[in-house]
Amino acid sequence: MGAGRMPTRLSRRAQARARWRWRRPEQITAGLAALAFASAGTVLAGQFARMWRRRATGAGGGDGVIEKAPAAALDTVGVALEGYTAAPRSETVLFNLLSGFLGAFGFVRLSTYGIRGGWWPLGNTSVGGRHIHHFVPGIVISFASGTAALLTDDDAFEDRLAVPMGIGMGLTFDEAALLLDLRDVYWTRQGLLSVQLSLGLTAILGSAILGMRMLQRGEQRQEAAGAIPPGQLVMRHGRRN
Repeated sequence: MGAGRMPTRLSRRAQARARWRWRRPEQITAGLAALAFASAGTVLAGQFARMWRRRATGAGGGDGVIEKAPAAALDTVGVALEGYTAAPRSETVLFNLLSGFLGAFGFVRLSTYGIRGGWWPLGNTSVGGRHIHHFVPGIVISFASGTAALLTDDDAFEDRLAVPMGIGMGLTFDEAALLLDLRDVYWTRQGLLSVQLSLGLTAILGSAILGMRMLQRGEQRQEAAGAIPPGQLVMRHGRRN
């Protein structure tokens, strides 16, 4: 009887090790998603705090400090819009590209996870019984956006085309492991870890840096236009704080 239990125990241990090897990439994936939300949230929360501090220390700042939060939120939105409008064309294009990339990347990961779990309302796309991977529409969208950008002379339209270009890139690079390996490794450690670590961190850092620059530029323009209260000038070692 003891000899019969040994293979069972070994099998359970092997299954446990396999589950652990699988959960670790999933945990890293969840960590990357949390990092993405945290980075964007930190930038926006920091800007809101700056606007709230301006309102609180401005004229009549001692009264109704909590009530100034809605005005500070509107100031934050105004700064973001103004910063986006005032950004150089190169930054606008990159920001649109990253926004489309991150949006498509997050959406397709959520949808495929939901399809796998059985709670997503839509299923996999198939044509003639053949499963269509999402890198196919991703490539089509990217090619179409690039072609349209080459055929137009409208700079504003070209800037907007960066969004679908980013969406196509997100759909394509999400399955880069499949394209490189020529095997469906989407739900394996290779598929989850290699693609998301390299592309996820690059997109997160790039969007955070561009977002901060746009917000700072927008704040300066809004202050110059008198749309928001001026910041306090405190000279410390020759710097403005």
